[in-house]
Amino acid sequence: MTGIAKPRHGIIPWPPVIYVAAIALSVVLGMLYPLPWIGDIFGDLMFGVGWVALFGVAMLWITAIRVMMRAKTTFDPNAEPDHLVTSGPFGITRNPMYLANTLLLIGVAFITGIAWFLLFAFLAAFATQKLAIEKEEKILAAKFGKKYRDYAKRVRRWI
Repeated sequence: MTGIAKPRHGIIPWPPVIYVAAIALSVVLGMLYPLPWIGDIFGDLMFGVGWVALFGVAMLWITAIRVMMRAKTTFDPNAEPDHLVTSGPFGITRNPMYLANTLLLIGVAFITGIAWFLLFAFLAAFATQKLAIEKEEKILAAKFGKKYRDYAKRVRRWI
C-alpha cells in the first residue's frame, strides 16, 4: 500500500443534472424576467447561427458516442473508464460531450432569443468543470498515467 488515496467519482452524475437545471432555469427566467436581446438587429443571422450550432451539437454527440462505443468504454460520468479515448472528437477536445451540451444552450439562445440560455451556458460549463471534469481528469491520470498526461498536454480541455 502506497498511502496515496485513489481519486473517486461522486454519487451524483453532475453533468446531466447541471445542464438540465440550466435549461429549466433559462426557460423559467425567460418567461418571468426576459432580458434584452440583440436579435432585433441580427435576428435572421443569429437564428441561422443557432441552427448551425445545433447541427454541431448533433455531430459532436454522434461522433463521440460512436468512438466511445467502439472503444467499449462507459458513458456514465460516475463510472471508471475502461479505455482512454483519444480519437475522433476526443482528438480536438477532451470533453466533446460537455462541449456539445454547452453549445446546445448557446444555439438555443440564438434561435429563441432567450438570453438566459447564453448566461447559463457559461455557468453550466464552469460548474461542470468544477464538479465533474477536474475530478474525472484526476481519475484518468491515476488510471492511465503518462498516456493521459501526454494526451492532456496535446488536447485542450474545452476547445
